[in-house]
Amino acid sequence: MPDQSALKVRVYFEDTDFSGRVYHGAYVRFLERARTEWLRGLGLDHSAFAAMDPPLYFTLRKLSLSFQGAAVIDDLLTVTATPEVITGATITVTQSVLRDDTVLVRASAELCVIDGAGRPRRLPPALVDALAA
Repeated sequence: MPDQSALKVRVYFEDTDFSGRVYHGAYVRFLERARTEWLRGLGLDHSAFAAMDPPLYFTLRKLSLSFQGAAVIDDLLTVTATPEVITGATITVTQSVLRDDTVLVRASAELCVIDGAGRPRRLPPALVDALAA
């Protein structure tokens, strides 16, 4: 499997709830950004997939989160993305949100590649090649 990718994210006021802790929905955005940057780091991005013939898109099929701690405003977080299982049309990515060395959130995301009509498609060869490299 390819190396883990990591993205630094600063917590802003807009990411927090009334208690001053990061709102659970904000973690979903952080995880999405890390997966997108992981693809970009492989030389692939959503625009390139959309420009293919036929256009291809990633859709989130399943997301599981386990909250183990809370982040607060001004924290600098590290959000990781590590591909774990790759099949015909899906990729399962294991993710973590950390503050320093403390894991705050663990997640597993299953992504499915679909075409413009919403039908599942096999992973594009460019992605399979990038993952194998």
